[in-house]
Amino acid sequence: MLKSKTYAYAITAMGAAIIAVLAQVTIPLPLVPITGQTLAIGLVVTILGTRYGTLSVILYILLGAIGVPVFTGFSGGLSILVGPTGGYIVGFVPTALIMGMYLAKFGVTYPQAIIANIIGMVITLSFGTTWLKIVGDLSWTAAFMGGAAPFIIVGIIKAAAAAWLGVLIRKRLLNAQLLQQLA
Repeated sequence: MLKSKTYAYAITAMGAAIIAVLAQVTIPLPLVPITGQTLAIGLVVTILGTRYGTLSVILYILLGAIGVPVFTGFSGGLSILVGPTGGYIVGFVPTALIMGMYLAKFGVTYPQAIIANIIGMVITLSFGTTWLKIVGDLSWTAAFMGGAAPFIIVGIIKAAAAAWLGVLIRKRLLNAQLLQQLA
């Protein structure tokens, strides 16, 4: 059982911090870089569950929106959210929510966590590609080729890594009684 609101705030902040740190891991590409953000979203939601995973994502986005340099490349501000990568960032909220709900329904096991993380990847790429098409005034083909296609294979790898690490860390935290079964 959660011991206090302070504990809930602390794990939410820790989740947001993990996302901010992994967001700095980047591989530049022409339109949209490969980042550790999606790995972090999957990891945080797998560990913390629907409520606190989603709250961590919202906190991360709010921090970035007000200018704290938590987004990729130590950037921040509303201009990032309305720029070419904004759709991916905004898409992290439904990604976290749906992933968490899936895991709550089917259990936090390796196979289910991989499925949840792949679902999350599809949601994030869908939001990002749609936003890229609108903001970049691109055709659907150009938006898909620049905003989704390069990320599918690496996204599956990140989904598997987030699932494996997330389940492992969650089990260890539960065994150490540092985390409860969170929804």
